[in-house]
Amino acid sequence: MKSMKRRQPSARRSAFTLLELLIVLAIIVAIAAMVAPNLLSSQQDANIQTTRATIRTIEDAFKRKAVKNNGVFDGENGSGAIQKLTEQWEDSMGQQQQPLLEEVPRDAWNHEFQYSYDSNSDLKPRIWSFGPDGEDGGGSHSTDDISNLRRDTE
Repeated sequence: MKSMKRRQPSARRSAFTLLELLIVLAIIVAIAAMVAPNLLSSQQDANIQTTRATIRTIEDAFKRKAVKNNGVFDGENGSGAIQKLTEQWEDSMGQQQQPLLEEVPRDAWNHEFQYSYDSNSDLKPRIWSFGPDGEDGGGSHSTDDISNLRRDTE
């Protein structure tokens, strides 16, 4: 009679089984599903903070220009007023002044900033970004516009 030889289990395995790989893959997918929303939220928060910082820079440039013009802010509305900050300009004494910004800034979503000033009702100009959706939400009624005025953020 032939004796049946049993296979001895080898002391070392050279590869993972398909089941082991699938379990590890499932764990990785589960962790990614939990972490990804937090990362996306953090990116959105970073974009908003970057846009707010840029708005402060633009506001400071308009304030510096107003100081040289006897406290008078530009009356022009729209993104064209911001464009003019990158050009030489003449102050109230008739002296040429250097540009206040090197280039026209854009928000974190690559949209133009907006500017408006009403000397009858505003103490300072309103500078805002349309936010992530890229559309004007109408000032204080907006859900995602980002502005330098407190009334727009309340």
